[in-house]
Order: sequence, then C-alpha cells, then structure tokens
Amino acid sequence: MEKSKEYILRYQRQITLNGFGIVAQEKLTNAKVLVVGAGGLGCPILQYIVAAGVGEVGIVDNDQVALSNLNRQILFGQEDIGKDKAIIAAQKLAEQNNLVKLNAFQQNCDQAFALEQFPQYDIIVDATDNFATRYLINDACVLLKKPLVFGAVSQFEGQVAVFNVNKEGQSLNYRDIFPVPPKNNEVLSCAEGGVLGVLPGIIGMMQAMEVIKLITGIGEVLANELLTYNALSQEIYKMQIVQHSDSEKNMPTTLDAFNSLNYQWLCS
Repeated sequence: MEKSKEYILRYQRQITLNGFGIVAQEKLTNAKVLVVGAGGLGCPILQYIVAAGVGEVGIVDNDQVALSNLNRQILFGQEDIGKDKAIIAAQKLAEQNNLVKLNAFQQNCDQAFALEQFPQYDIIVDATDNFATRYLINDACVLLKKPLVFGAVSQFEGQVAVFNVNKEGQSLNYRDIFPVPPKNNEVLSCAEGGVLGVLPGIIGMMQAMEVIKLITGIGEVLANELLTYNALSQEIYKMQIVQHSDSEKNMPTTLDAFNSLNYQWLCS
C-alpha cells in the first residue's frame, strides 16, 4: 500500500537508514505495544515508540500526576497535577504523532486486565515501580507467550532486559533472576530511596530501543541478558541470565493458578 507524503516525511530519517528502510518502518506501523506504567520509565518509552511510529500503543496507569513526579516524568507539566496519567499521556502523545492509535487504560494492571488485554498486543513493556505488578506481568507474559521488555531504576542504577524471547534454544523470564519476590522491607522503593531524575529517562530510552529492535528485527535484543547501568560512573554491565532451578517451581503453570495467586500478599 502506497504511503502518504506525511508518512514518508515524518519517518524519513528512519527510512533513510541503511538496513532499516520502508520495510522496517512498516513493521513498526503494524505493531501493537502495551506499556504498563506511565511514570518515570513509561514517559520516555511512550514518547519514543510513538515518535518512531509504532502503530498502536496502549497505556496502563491508575495514578494521578503529582508534583513529586515532575523531576523525571517529562511528559507531564505543572498544569497536569491531579489529572489521570494514562488519559493525559494519551492526549499529549496524540499531539506528538496523529498517525498512532492510542488506548488509555486508567486502571491498575491486575490478573483480569492482563488476561483480557495482553493477547491484543505484540509486546508488553514493564515500566512499573512495584514488585507485585512486576511479577504479575512476568507470569502473565510467560503464560500467554508474550515478549516482555523489562526496566527498573533505583537511586543511581537501572536495569534492562528482554524476557520470553527464544535465544539459543532458551526463553528465560524475570523469575530466572529473582524466583520469589523480596519482602516489603528488603528493597527500598523510589519514594524511600530516591531516584536521580535523568536515570529513568536513560533506562526508558533503552527499553524503547529494545521494543524497536524486537519489532523490526534490527540489531540484537537483550534476550537472556540483564543490562545494568550506573549513572555515576557511566558504566554498563551485562550479565548472562541462566535458568534458575526454582523458576518453574514458583511459576503458575495454568490460567487458574495465575488467577488464584495473591500478588500483593506475595510481596508483603
């Protein structure tokens, strides 16, 4: 199908890339990506995948914009304080790129939502900041066989990985790194330990890059690897992930088992 002049002009710098071209751009146009979390990680992820031309993007978040968000959630401004994040994010992203279909879900990502909505998308992106939702998203993606782009930040460090993508005969997931959730007092939240504002932007852009690589087939995705970035030293470390002996033991293997898990209790 012939593309409009607006389409060609908007994505010209990507289409011009050797090894990318119109074929990769059309793959982005035909892709559907669901981003869970519209906060520090979610904002840059959303801005860059929408700008790149991912055809349909879902935004999941139940929070409202707060003043303390503005040092790192750069999609929002002071005029947005008190407003629903998913709704406002969709409105601002529509102004950025009117060729992208945007679906705003102003709600939590629970089991019912995951089972209903995850099958509608090609890739799931974890941009959350709590372990209960992180494990829920991971387990749902394993059961539904969905690629998962993971990111996390704390203080001056961030992590990125791609799960549920077959590489060299293995398809690993978050439980292969952390088979069971930590207890409430074992890991500081961003509210408790703080986070340097620029750090989620860096990690979020790395996640956006992994999404684009997964869709288009360019480069090599971070499957079965955990990338750690230290903002203070500007150093990047990569760790090979291997299958954990307790991963399958702790993973729900059926939809009924998944639905019966109390993820909030597991992480309390």
